[in-house]
Amino acid sequence: MDETGNSSVLLVARCLLAGLFLWSGIGKITGYDAAGQFMVQHGTIGMLLPIAIIVEIGAAALLVVGFKVKFAALALAGFCVVTALLFHANFTDRAQMTHFLKNVALAGGLLALYVSGPGRMSFDGVDESRD
Repeated sequence: MDETGNSSVLLVARCLLAGLFLWSGIGKITGYDAAGQFMVQHGTIGMLLPIAIIVEIGAAALLVVGFKVKFAALALAGFCVVTALLFHANFTDRAQMTHFLKNVALAGGLLALYVSGPGRMSFDGVDESRD
């Protein structure tokens, strides 16, 4: 595949990954009280909820526009691992195991994006296209 094709695929990958985090962050806003209670039930403090919302929505927006993609991908990968361990580590519950594996797989995809970079169809890639 040529560079334009690769860059197009990276744009689609960034948007697909970002979509899940945007959806989740917006869900935390619309279901703020329930999300806070869920966090408390799992041994974390509800005061961390605004930080989770900012990380999910902020980093997802960075992925979509292609600005500071490596930072955003690494932040979201870390977020996925932490949330998997804190909220989905009940391996006797099949649904929680699925959520755990989803988070770990997302972290893997985000780490691949971290290594590959955003591609030329991004604000970060503008400098690459001048080379």
